[in-house]
Amino acid sequence: MTKTKHPQGLIADNPRAKHDFFITEEYEAGLALKGWEVKSLRQKRISLKEGYAYVKDGEAWLIGAHISPLVSCGHHNMAEAKRTRKLLLNKHEIDKLIHARQRLGYTLVALTAYWKNNRVKIKLGLGKGKKARDKRADEKKRNWLREKQRILKRGSR
Repeated sequence: MTKTKHPQGLIADNPRAKHDFFITEEYEAGLALKGWEVKSLRQKRISLKEGYAYVKDGEAWLIGAHISPLVSCGHHNMAEAKRTRKLLLNKHEIDKLIHARQRLGYTLVALTAYWKNNRVKIKLGLGKGKKARDKRADEKKRNWLREKQRILKRGSR
């Protein structure tokens, strides 16, 4: 579990992830890509909205992330925008994810994609799904904080 700063290297963000899940832990994973995918990522043509990960046979895989192929990329290979991509994690992290997924019922959600030392990294969040009442409570809290800021701003004039 590493914490990274990546404002300049941000490729894509998943705004729905924190709305739909209680994120308890975050993991940084590398991503095994093809050449045309790297070119597309340089132009920020990725969507993580439906992206999640799972572990099978001791390997982690990213599902549902959509990388749009560029028009200029060669036509000799058929580009699959939503193919399953391998995540690069160490054995210790994979074992922790297997445990959390099986025993505790957590889900691995793709949070952000970014560049780090000229390599593409995916930040994964380990979390539980929120119920409708939890989402409403979060919205109430967010609205109250916004209203409180307005009141404080008016009061300081």
